[in-house]
Amino acid sequence: MATISFSLPSPAKLPVTSPPSVPNRINIADRLILRHLNAGDLRGAISSLDLMARDGIRPTDSATFSTLLKSCIRARDFRLGKLVHSRLAESDIEPDSVLYNSLISLYSKSGDLARAEEVFETMGRIGKRDNVSWSAMMACYGNNGKELDAIKFFVGFLELGLVPNDYCYTAVIRACSNPENVAVGRVILGFLMKTGYFESDVCVGCSLIDMFVKGENNLENAYKVFDQMSDLNVVTWTLMITRCMQMGFPKEAVRFFLDMVLSGFEADKFTLSSVFSACAELEDLSFGKQLHSWAIRSGMADDVGCSLVDMYAKCSADGSLDDCRKVFDRMEDHSVMSWTALITGYMQRCNLDAEAINLFCEMISQGRVQPNHFTFSSAFKACGNLSDPRVGKQVLGHAFKRGLASNSSVANSVISMFVKSDMMEDARRAFESLSEKNLVSYNTFLDGACRSLDFEEAFELFHEITERELGVSAFTFASLLSGVASVGSIRKGEQLHSQVVKLGLSCNQPVCNALISMYSKCGSIDTASRVFNLMEDRNVISWTSMITGFAKHGFAKRVLETFNQMMEAGVKPNEVTYVAILSACSHVGLVSEGWRHFNSMYEDHKIKPKMEHYACMVDLLCRSGLLTDAFEFINTMPFQADVLVWRTFLGACRVHRNTEFGEIASRKILELDPNEPAAYIQLSNIYASTGKWEESAEMRKKMKERNLVKEGGCSWIEVGDKFHKFYVGDTSHPNTHRIYDELDRLIREIKRCGYVPDTDLVLHKLEEEDDVAEKERLLFQHSEKIAVAFGLISTSKSRPVRVFKNLRVCGDCHNAMKYITVVSGREIVLRDLNRFHHFKDGKCSCNDYW
Repeated sequence: MATISFSLPSPAKLPVTSPPSVPNRINIADRLILRHLNAGDLRGAISSLDLMARDGIRPTDSATFSTLLKSCIRARDFRLGKLVHSRLAESDIEPDSVLYNSLISLYSKSGDLARAEEVFETMGRIGKRDNVSWSAMMACYGNNGKELDAIKFFVGFLELGLVPNDYCYTAVIRACSNPENVAVGRVILGFLMKTGYFESDVCVGCSLIDMFVKGENNLENAYKVFDQMSDLNVVTWTLMITRCMQMGFPKEAVRFFLDMVLSGFEADKFTLSSVFSACAELEDLSFGKQLHSWAIRSGMADDVGCSLVDMYAKCSADGSLDDCRKVFDRMEDHSVMSWTALITGYMQRCNLDAEAINLFCEMISQGRVQPNHFTFSSAFKACGNLSDPRVGKQVLGHAFKRGLASNSSVANSVISMFVKSDMMEDARRAFESLSEKNLVSYNTFLDGACRSLDFEEAFELFHEITERELGVSAFTFASLLSGVASVGSIRKGEQLHSQVVKLGLSCNQPVCNALISMYSKCGSIDTASRVFNLMEDRNVISWTSMITGFAKHGFAKRVLETFNQMMEAGVKPNEVTYVAILSACSHVGLVSEGWRHFNSMYEDHKIKPKMEHYACMVDLLCRSGLLTDAFEFINTMPFQADVLVWRTFLGACRVHRNTEFGEIASRKILELDPNEPAAYIQLSNIYASTGKWEESAEMRKKMKERNLVKEGGCSWIEVGDKFHKFYVGDTSHPNTHRIYDELDRLIREIKRCGYVPDTDLVLHKLEEEDDVAEKERLLFQHSEKIAVAFGLISTSKSRPVRVFKNLRVCGDCHNAMKYITVVSGREIVLRDLNRFHHFKDGKCSCNDYW
């Protein structure tokens, strides 16, 4: 008896011919199996096949096996599909082209390329290949990462003189849907135009849409294809809506949806899911609720439950997730996707990370649904936001139990959690334990190195990324630029900027945003402004970064001008934008302007003021000397003022020497945080400034009893590739003698120009005979004066002296800097805790209002 070999293990042979010995019983087998399949009972069909095979009863119709295989493929149960193949090999059926093609599809979708090739080769030997076989193999190569082989296969198909059909074109165009092969796809498009498939076939049109989106990021060309398709259906419309979302055009996605409805097409659950995602991206709660109502009337609310949870989580205007939770609680069956959407929603909302962890624990304890890698990733992010590695390690234990700890997204979230918790050694161990590190792994750990100011390791990781050709991303540069900005390293920032230009990322929006922030924080606001002005595509982060930069440098007029331009450009401000606006008003004393913007937050943009905005208003009122108004404002806040607000108020009490309000503010701070050193220090200073030395000493004594330590004031300056840090009265620098010689010279010269040391700012009780001289000596040894003296003797006269301080600059140093610019002819840029001061020609950009 002749046989055809597949060269496949167990079994490897398919008999070609053998007449059935029990025809009636075997016909019954076909009918029984098909009855199970028609009822949607795949496993029942397979069980029947197995049980009858033991009795020597087998189906006689190849269509039965083909239907079985297609059912296994649809269910993505490839193990059962391979079992069906083994039963087929034991039967007497001669496979036809349809059955062979089903086998190719089975092995293609299960990732078994070798077996798919064997089936195709067998078909060639017995002359049973058809267009579907060729198309299936092209799709097989394309689906398994061998797009170039799929294209070669198509060329071989043409060389045999065969005429491609819509399936062939669809398969090869999908193989061209990437930047590497899209040029070939354009050639095939030209071929298509001649054959007529371009306009007539939906599948071909859809594959062309995907080719332009995935291969060229070109939505315009994708739309041209869509517009010329004569036969549109809900799948085509949904594809365009989905691709608009994937390319970051949610408004276009909504527009396509509305056009689709007006054209008479009825949306399905896939369409609605994409449109709900667009609503979430646009934060359009009103339209989202209308769609939700429509989904309920159409009976699809349960089918799009996960998208609804996500939409309500992201569109919550007041930070409440009540609607999101209601949707979740009303769902009949909770899948891993719905749990993950809810947990992620809570994680992404400020101050709700603890609730996200509680939900994760509830999911685990119920045990009905098992978390997947997305769920674990969100749980670890919540732990990172809470800086709670203790809980994170417990979550990690569950990930290990389920075999998901090695998943790249989970592992990267673990690294991020440790980074956010300032546990760099644990982050390092998690990073080094990865068998395969991807770009996200490197970026996450690199970000941690930047946060901990370990720039040597950060740049080593950067070089490793480039050496391994992982492709430096925008996030890589954003992390590095953020890191150098935190210490004010403009030299390293400029080096990174040159790398950005070299790699062609100078038009990348996130990178440009990071560059604006870096130059602003390093004191080069003009360069930041140039980067901003050269940007073609600006988002809210771009505008806010520029506004924040101007605010930190005290340029209130430019802040308000830029904000107005932002409004004219149709960009909606966010919470951070308003922090910058209110800070700018505070720095220059624009009280009425500040009130106007504070009130417009909710009236015009429905942004509810948060604690930071109230703190800015308190600062604005206090800087203008309106302490009573500020106190009344605090007491009328819609929530209890936190330490930040009271600390702002207490600082103003020290400046204005208001002991009564200072004592109240200190008590409030200590009620909220008994270990907050600022309360003791500021009140001690208030007492000292009003001559109450005993009360001042008592505050210092209480601090000492609680083992509280005041943060030491320090200043630093970058010279060459090195940072030089100085403390009060510092003598540890190798150039100490030269520095103090320069400082003595400067003091003598600025005194001749009219500088008078403000000894009232020395809040120490000294013996009367030594009082003035000793206080002057203490003032002259402030860290910022030492850093400036070093900068003058160590940097080029053509560049400004850039100094950074971790605390607010004192009034005497501020005054001295103005005189130093006169006697030295140099510009000085000083960044303190709150803002930048640009000293030039005896003046400061803050106009002595800070």
